[in-house]
Amino acid sequence: MSPSVLLSFIIGYFLMLILISYLTSRKSHDNETFFIANRSSKWYLVAFGMIGTALSGVTFISVPGEVGNAAGSQFRYFQFVLGNAVGYFIVAFILLPLYYRMHLISIYEVIQRLLGNVSHKTAAAIFLISRTIGSAFRLYLVAIVLQKFIFDEMGVPFWLTIVICLLLIWGYTFRGGLKTIIITDSLQTLFLVASVFLSIYFIMSSLGMNIHEAYTAVRDSPYSKIFFTGNFLSNPFHFTKEFIGGIFVTIGMFGLDQDLMQKNLSCKNIREAQKNMLSFTGIFVIINLFFLSVGALLYIYANREGIPIPLDHITHQPRTDYVFPDIALNYFKGLPAIVFMLGLTAATFATTDSGLTALTTSFCVDFLNFGKKKQSEKHLVRIRTIVHIFFSLLILGVILLFNAINNAAVVTAIFKVATYTYGPLIGLFAFVLFSKGRYVMDKMTPIVCIAAPLITYFIDSKSRTLLHGYVFAEELIVVNGLITYGGLLLFSKKKKLKLAGDGID
Repeated sequence: MSPSVLLSFIIGYFLMLILISYLTSRKSHDNETFFIANRSSKWYLVAFGMIGTALSGVTFISVPGEVGNAAGSQFRYFQFVLGNAVGYFIVAFILLPLYYRMHLISIYEVIQRLLGNVSHKTAAAIFLISRTIGSAFRLYLVAIVLQKFIFDEMGVPFWLTIVICLLLIWGYTFRGGLKTIIITDSLQTLFLVASVFLSIYFIMSSLGMNIHEAYTAVRDSPYSKIFFTGNFLSNPFHFTKEFIGGIFVTIGMFGLDQDLMQKNLSCKNIREAQKNMLSFTGIFVIINLFFLSVGALLYIYANREGIPIPLDHITHQPRTDYVFPDIALNYFKGLPAIVFMLGLTAATFATTDSGLTALTTSFCVDFLNFGKKKQSEKHLVRIRTIVHIFFSLLILGVILLFNAINNAAVVTAIFKVATYTYGPLIGLFAFVLFSKGRYVMDKMTPIVCIAAPLITYFIDSKSRTLLHGYVFAEELIVVNGLITYGGLLLFSKKKKLKLAGDGID
């Protein structure tokens, strides 16, 4: 299918999102609408829409590709997903009640009320850095696919591709904010889920299989192994490491992330927010299992047709991220190509649009003190719009920097550094929850939160020597959080008087 046809479907898709934005924000586009959707969101819409935000375009192309990785990944990612599910329960029944009791807009206001202003700014800054890098990285990886299969053939430079993407996102988020995103993310998740099931159907048809035959083929294939054990110390894929890592990565990158928690705080009350979380968890686990199944079927199809794994244009090594788009766009074409492109677009922009809104919210509330200023609503809306533009430009700059580096290994390392920053957030919130009888020396918090990831990196790089051959996986975030917590304890003192009304007891 020609790039111009694929592009026309993407343009039509965005015109639909912009129309939804207009309809949802024409009556009201004040700050309460933008930040928390007037706390009137329907829990089932929030639950469904968060699937697209949580998965992202990286998941859409990477999870199926990793199934056939030469390192033998197979279905081992599902170990991590099972840990995610436990983490979501912890978020629903420990963190959400705290946020609702304190009636928050930004979740980092917890830190301000209980630890101090410097600790509050530190937590918010950690989020802003992490989410900016994360959102830019996710959009960058998917933009490479769009560039390769659509825009290169049309002569459009990469920088213009990113500008167009961000302009489209800004166009349907700058007025309605979260109220718009609750609706658009639900629609984008619908496209995402439909594309997964339709992809399975198209691959089965190409293989001449029915549902039962496809299930049997996946089950009996060398790709379907889920649980990995073996040597606990040296195996980074060991079930215990993946499962524990999944729990704490979820707590850090979901429960302590303004982006995803902002949607939960838009529900009417804690009961609806918890129903949202539990429903979301069930859908999340199931949809990831289907993503893995897509991967297995893709490799079964590729092996039968003699299709090689595409090569990275930088390293010239096999790149599994390209397996799904390569087969969908170059071998299936037609309707399957359109379905793939819509699914990829939906997954990518459901993550980026909500990330941009969360960055704007956190900066306005945590640094510009919205809600505490005695200024006109019109003036504050104008400031919010400027902040929204600023973070759009910042994401653009980070993406162009990734592209200038032009090294897949370095860019991946940058993204891994961003995940290190969620460890300090876990440590900060753990101190709030479990050290109520102490107060931290507020000015020392930034030092602790900078030192903890550095110490964690040192431990990770020397773990084989220091820990008798131990190799870390995602559970490294636990070490990061514990070091942060220990540092905060070191620079804390017992409270002389019990503080009433802290919102925790």
